Amino acid sequence: MMNKTVNATQHGVKISFTGEVKKENIVKMVQNCATGQCECMSEATKKKIQNMEVKGEDGAVELELTGDIAKEEIEAALQRSKVLNP
Repeated sequence: MMNKTVNATQHGVKISFTGEVKKENIVKMVQNCATGQCECMSEATKKKIQNMEVKGEDGAVELELTGDIAKEEIEAALQRSKVLNP
């Protein structure tokens, strides 16, 4: 099972994925988002994100989003992600 923890940071939002998580899946999710191939978040939310950075390794991956975004917006997007919820 995969666990997700979303925390607000000074510059945006940080999501920690632990458990059964593969770094490549998070990278794929970020690429889909950056190229507009996902519908997990609104265009308004996408425009607020200035940068997305994936860190860590399989089993413990962090995704840092930089921008004027709310923790709630990101939690809602994660629930709609087809990569995370096939």
